[in-house]
Amino acid sequence: MHIPDAVAWSLTVGFALLAVPSVYRLVRFQSYEPDIRQMDLAEVLMVVAMVAMVSPFGGPIPAAGWQAVLALMAGWFFVAALRGRRCCAVHHLICATAMLYMISAMPQHGLNHGPWLVMSSMPGRLAWPALAVLAIGYFAFDAARSGVTATRLARGAPVRQVLIARPVYRSAMGLGMAYMLVAGITPA
Repeated sequence: MHIPDAVAWSLTVGFALLAVPSVYRLVRFQSYEPDIRQMDLAEVLMVVAMVAMVSPFGGPIPAAGWQAVLALMAGWFFVAALRGRRCCAVHHLICATAMLYMISAMPQHGLNHGPWLVMSSMPGRLAWPALAVLAIGYFAFDAARSGVTATRLARGAPVRQVLIARPVYRSAMGLGMAYMLVAGITPA
């Protein structure tokens, strides 16, 4: 999965910007439903993990640390889905599982990168590409559906409201996930 440097830097900045609405909602002093706070925290963690994956520098947390965080997040949302929480729990479960897959299915290319997660310069392809194809299909469909929802929301709404809306975030994140999975199974 080799991502050209210009694309890797663009994705790094784009993914980092996706954290802004969730961080904004987390630091406001208004009362929230616990489900909304969980979604915002999960979105921030996933954005930080995606920044670490595509950044040409890698991340300050070793790959094993990300695996632990994403496994805990997937487990949390699995239990939330079983308990009948919002359908977003299933989406966050799929996102965390897909990211865990990307980290775990990276080809082992020695220790020349150290323990850091540097997927943008990873030689080779992800293992079990059929899983990647399924995830690509899910994220492409979800990004398109969220994009339609965002377009409907944008009609007549102030720009500020549209920029912090979840469908905009979800569509951009889905496209980013689909791109990373495609890059992971495409030969360099």
